[in-house]
Amino acid sequence: MAKRTILHCDCNSFFASVETVLNPAYRGVPMAVCGNREERHGIVLAKNEEAKRYGIITAETIHSAMKKCPQLVIAEPHHDRYVEFSRRVNEIYARYTDLIEPFGIDESWLDVTASYKLFGSGEQIAERIRQEIKKEIGITVSIGVSFNKTFAKLGSDYKKPDAVTVIDEDNFRSIVYPLPVSDLLFVGKKTAEQLLHLGIRTIGDLATASVQILEYHFGKNGLMLHKSATGEEDSPVTVPTDEVKSIGRGYTFRRDLLNLEECYTGILYLSEQIGAKLREKGLVCTTVSLKIKDENLITIQRQKPLRAATDLAKEICNCAYEILLDGWKSKKPIRMLTVTALGLLNKEDASEQLSLFDSGCGNNEKEEKIEITLDNIRQKYGKSAIVAGAIMDGELGIYRKKPRPRSNEKNQKEEN
Repeated sequence: MAKRTILHCDCNSFFASVETVLNPAYRGVPMAVCGNREERHGIVLAKNEEAKRYGIITAETIHSAMKKCPQLVIAEPHHDRYVEFSRRVNEIYARYTDLIEPFGIDESWLDVTASYKLFGSGEQIAERIRQEIKKEIGITVSIGVSFNKTFAKLGSDYKKPDAVTVIDEDNFRSIVYPLPVSDLLFVGKKTAEQLLHLGIRTIGDLATASVQILEYHFGKNGLMLHKSATGEEDSPVTVPTDEVKSIGRGYTFRRDLLNLEECYTGILYLSEQIGAKLREKGLVCTTVSLKIKDENLITIQRQKPLRAATDLAKEICNCAYEILLDGWKSKKPIRMLTVTALGLLNKEDASEQLSLFDSGCGNNEKEEKIEITLDNIRQKYGKSAIVAGAIMDGELGIYRKKPRPRSNEKNQKEEN
């Protein structure tokens, strides 16, 4: 593959920066954007650099933040303005390339390989973007410049705020290898703990680790981790299109999910709907995304590749649940879950991705027959005709039995 130049642009303290543009009185004083103080006490959604110096962190309560910094200024969030500012930032990116992949409201990857002749090197383009965003919009951005997406992301995190960091083929070992392995994209808490048990503490440790050992413990994900650490990761910058390339289902529960068992129940419910829709369209997915929204509306979204393309609810559910275990570090009660199947392929065209050592093929065929049977039953009698026992009659508001009428008169009204 030809050498590429990838930028990762990360708007610094985005919510807090936008609020400061809207209200210059916030400039130079410790400030935090927080949820409604009256609703479940409120938490910190974002904070500026001055507040960070007091040790204030995202997702802590306003009460805790005020104890650290009694003079902390509280700003209410304006989500519609954040969307507007994000659009304006992306318009500046579009001056330099049409290959833009958003990674949340305040981050994007840009492939500027073809922009050299017009605008100069990747570092020069990054500097122009940084200066234009600061001058025209009034917020700052940190940009990583590298030859792949993983190292570009590490570069944008390396110096903050308002900085450009180049990680190239000559210096990446000196910059990247000393970093904690948890800094690597998609290495969550659980994966970092598993790597630590193997004596892998830094990205350099991961890069020099035995590929066979990594594959033994993590399967194909182990190979992906190793490629990410050594700089061999080569995924393209993917531009979103209007074409449907995902199937997702989300649900806001009647009450917050309080433990892992309830979370699994919610994920299973959503995965069953996704599996049925995939089979209906003759598709399989290669990646699963999970979006989690807590009681204070703090949201995270993570995704994970499947070991093999699938349309089975059980496998989608298990993958999403692994994301939850690995990525939901705050362990706060969960208000909403969204599961999404990504990387869709036609089932008849999808090649088998099962490992040669996998003995579960027969089990997959059996599971597929079971799920197709459930599809037929639900199509004929309704989606609640047959449901997992954990889901039925729970307190989560997914499926509830209709209340029995108290009188014939009530019964007649319902029938009418």
